Amino acid sequence: RKIESIDTIELVRVVATARLLMPETELRLSAGREEMSEEMQALCFLAGANSIFSGPKLLTTPNRDVDTDRQFLDKLGMKLQRATDN
Repeated sequence: RKIESIDTIELVRVVATARLLMPETELRLSAGREEMSEEMQALCFLAGANSIFSGPKLLTTPNRDVDTDRQFLDKLGMKLQRATDN
């Protein structure tokens, strides 16, 4: 079954709304990032996302590898950090 993809502007609006409603929370881009363009992810970060899952696989979903994430985040002036226990 094919799942309909979300419009970029709609996703950015969701992220921005979540950031406004939950200013202290981690807003993490996760499963599905493999299907998102770098531009879409960058807009999500600018709208308030501040976390990703990095590594080759998320349980059953493929994910971008760490080197690809590192290069992308370098473009944005960001860097990977290990997850912290909150």
